[in-house]
Amino acid sequence: MRLIATLTALAGITLAAPLSAEPLRVMSFNVRLPLAQDGANDWPHRKAFMARLVHDNRPDILATQELTRVQGDYLRGRLPGYAWFGVDRLGGRVDEHMGVFYRRDRLRLVDLGNFWLSDTPHVPGSISWGNLYPRMVTWGLFEGKDKRRFYLFNTHLPYRPEDEAARMKAGEALLKHIANLPAEIPVVLTGDFNTAHDSEVHALLSGTLTDVRTAASSVSGPEATFHAFTGTADRRIDWIFARGLRTIAVKTDAANRNGRYPSDHFPVIADFDW
Repeated sequence: MRLIATLTALAGITLAAPLSAEPLRVMSFNVRLPLAQDGANDWPHRKAFMARLVHDNRPDILATQELTRVQGDYLRGRLPGYAWFGVDRLGGRVDEHMGVFYRRDRLRLVDLGNFWLSDTPHVPGSISWGNLYPRMVTWGLFEGKDKRRFYLFNTHLPYRPEDEAARMKAGEALLKHIANLPAEIPVVLTGDFNTAHDSEVHALLSGTLTDVRTAASSVSGPEATFHAFTGTADRRIDWIFARGLRTIAVKTDAANRNGRYPSDHFPVIADFDW
């Protein structure tokens, strides 16, 4: 009887191991809002490919930038295992979102919120620091089936060369919010930061958080991420940072169909030991 009990216990451990060993996969993706001026690259021509790309990578979290409600609802319909949340940068549902999708079979959304990268972060649509448009963060607190939790912060910083000071202010605001979180809960920061990885903003963020591309034991795909629908990227402006998680692998997915791409950015995908 003792031998049978021991074998049963060992069998239980063996069966449980794959579940505990399954990594946490986070995808950051600037999906490019619908624009008729994009012609053959406009949303109606690439939406099915984007949904397929997400489906094939099967992230636990898909953190998007430039997402409109039409795009979000389409992806939700094509990805039935996911839910998504977020408001637009004006505080409503008609403009660009920092929409966050998550796998309902793996994660429970415990809490969520938004704040604006401005002098009045709790005022929807607020603008400071010379920005042309409101800039914001959408965040979620997630819990796995084993009750472990992590925070996800998702953002999109201003794009002009002269916006570096505003990007620095945004980086400082992000770090301030993250510093106020419980130290024992891991944090993942995703976004389109609109500046190169040798910038002051990257140095600021990487002074506190880990750039997962520099920490992963396995890295694949192009380093640069913005390619303007050409497939030839020139800058790594889409980053994933983390605190309290070990990065296993990072991939930049440059998949295309006959030279057509699902967005003008390559998505960045990170696997974490969680």
